[in-house]
Order: sequence, then structure tokens, then C-alpha cells
Amino acid sequence: MAGHDFDSSVASCGLVRGRATFQGAAGLISDYLIITGINVLLAWSVYIVLLTGSLSFAQGAFMAIGCYAASYLTTEMGMPFWPATLVSAVITAVIAGVIGYPALRLRGIYLILATLGITFCVRVLLENLDFLGGIGGMSGMLGTDLFAVGIAVVVVGLLLAVVSFSPLQRVFDAVREDERVAASMGINVTAVRLIGFAAGAAVAAVGGSLYGHYMSFVRPENFDVLLAIYVVLYVVLGGVNNMFGPFVGAVVMTLLPEYFRVLAEWRPTVFGLAVLLMLLVRPDGLLSFRLPTLRGRKSSKVTEEKAA
Repeated sequence: MAGHDFDSSVASCGLVRGRATFQGAAGLISDYLIITGINVLLAWSVYIVLLTGSLSFAQGAFMAIGCYAASYLTTEMGMPFWPATLVSAVITAVIAGVIGYPALRLRGIYLILATLGITFCVRVLLENLDFLGGIGGMSGMLGTDLFAVGIAVVVVGLLLAVVSFSPLQRVFDAVREDERVAASMGINVTAVRLIGFAAGAAVAAVGGSLYGHYMSFVRPENFDVLLAIYVVLYVVLGGVNNMFGPFVGAVVMTLLPEYFRVLAEWRPTVFGLAVLLMLLVRPDGLLSFRLPTLRGRKSSKVTEEKAA
């Protein structure tokens, strides 16, 4: 089939880079769905951190670490794609844990500034590591297709569903709502927040590995602070009270701009107006309902039986 330049940035406000792989309508749809799936993973990575009451703008940095780690393992060490992806997720989670231990002692705007600083530092570091390609970037990665992205989305989604319907969700809720009350109940607040931060980083790393092996070429500038901001906005638009909100926010804000491609130059403006409108009309997001935990469902059932 005739080749054609395809700008993959149309499918993503955050992953704003080009790729020339157009192979007819089926190939175009596949490209859009791949980027959408990666954005869903990134949105979920922010949602996981939000479960514990923290807000991270470092997901772009953790995505970059996962991308470069997996790319190095596959291109330089010959490791298969999935093992490399899992190893990169573990590496990123450990790094996030080390960085997060002091950073998560901060609150509010100070934590936001700290996570933004992490993003800038990681980008500068990658630009100066010659064995990772430096400012010129890395290339030669292969292995991502729609099936691989689908597997990652399904697995992460199932894990989130298990957590959402488990008593562990109540622990996260307690820490998010009031840390002092949670601590008085015997909950290790620092450990819970750190677990959420590291788990979110691991999911972002999986998204980074998929992105790098899909694009086949990445540079540090692919993971700028704008990416982190857009990913947070996906979650804000979709809703932070359940796992479906970030999913819907990522899907809508990835595919909708392509539908209005004629407004390409105005995408940031339209996106900003959409955020403002959402905050005014539905400040809790498109999907603001909460999922009941296992204990919550049991308590409800007991109450109904007593009432009867």
C-alpha cells in the first residue's frame, strides 16, 4: 500500500509527536486506539496516586524512565518486550519510592512543585546520558501493537477493579479524606501514600514502554511537563471518584480532537475551555459516582435486612 505521513499527535494532546505508519483506514484506526490505550494507562497512573490524596505531575517523568529502561533492555540487552516492560515498571517503582519518600512529606502546592521538578530533572538527566542516546534520543525499538496495548489496559483495569471493590479501597479513602484520623486508626499514612505513588509510577512506566516500542524512536523532549499536565486533566475531566472516570476522560480527550481536526491550531484553547466548563458544570467530572467496597455492600445488605 502507498505510504503516507501520519501525525500521531492528532490522537493525543499529550503525546505530541509524529509517526509515519499510515497503512489505510485499518492502520489509522489501530494507531488511534494504541495512543488512546496508552493515554488510558497514564490517566490511571494519576488516578492511583490520587487514591491516597496526593497529586503528581511527575507521571511524564516516570513514563520516560519506563520507556528508556525498557528500550535499553530490548535494544542493547536483547530482552523480550514483555519481560523488559515488567522490569522497567519495577525499576521505575523503586525510583519513585526513593524520590517519593521525601517528596510526599510535602502537601498541596509544594508537592505539585516537587513533582514538576522531578519531571524537569529527569528530562535533563536523559539529555545528558550518552549511553541512552542523549538529546538525540533512542531508536530501534519494536514490539508494540494494538493487542499488546489492549492486554496492558485490561490487566491494569482488572487490578484497579479488584482494589476498588476491596477493603484496601477503604484504607485509601481514609488516608485521602483525613490523614490524622487515618493515623489514629493505626494506618501507616506514609506507607500508604508511598505505595500509591510507586504503583502509579509503575503503571506510567508500562505506558512509557508501550509508547517507546510503538514509536520506535523517542527523545527526552517527548516527555515534557505539558504531557503531565494533560494527563492530570484527563482525570479531572473524567472524574476522580472511580476508575471509569479517568478511562472516559482519556478516551474522549484523545479521540475528540481528531474528530474536529479542522480546529487543530485551537486544540489547547478548546481543551482549556472544556476544563473550565467542566469545573463549572460538573466539578467532580463526567463520572463522579463512587464504587461500593466489599464491606460497604455487606453493611448495606445487613441494614436492608434489619429494616425488613
